[in-house]
Amino acid sequence: MQRQSPEQILKKLEVKAKEEEKNKLAKLKIFLGYAAGSGKTYAMLSEARTLRDNGVDVVLGYIEPHDRPETMALTQGFESIANLEIPYKNIVLKEFDLDATLKRKPALVLVDELAHTNAKG
Repeated sequence: MQRQSPEQILKKLEVKAKEEEKNKLAKLKIFLGYAAGSGKTYAMLSEARTLRDNGVDVVLGYIEPHDRPETMALTQGFESIANLEIPYKNIVLKEFDLDATLKRKPALVLVDELAHTNAKG
């Protein structure tokens, strides 16, 4: 086996660094289901629990458990980003706090029920 030149070693290190940087790019995974109650949130939380148990820094950004006991149980043990509370007419709406999430810099953030009408303001 021929010894590598410093240039060859440097080239391999540069390629490896580019691959590692590429892996750091944000990824989006969407859990889809045909109807309410089909298990989207449950599946997302189950997968997140496995990742967290394997050392991934996972936080809950916004979860809507719809008072389903099984889903609510899966949220236990996760760090949660506080929701924004926005007064609207005679109610208070809860929204995902993007700024707080970006400040926290988790490896993975879970956002449920993203497709909804945002409160004005």
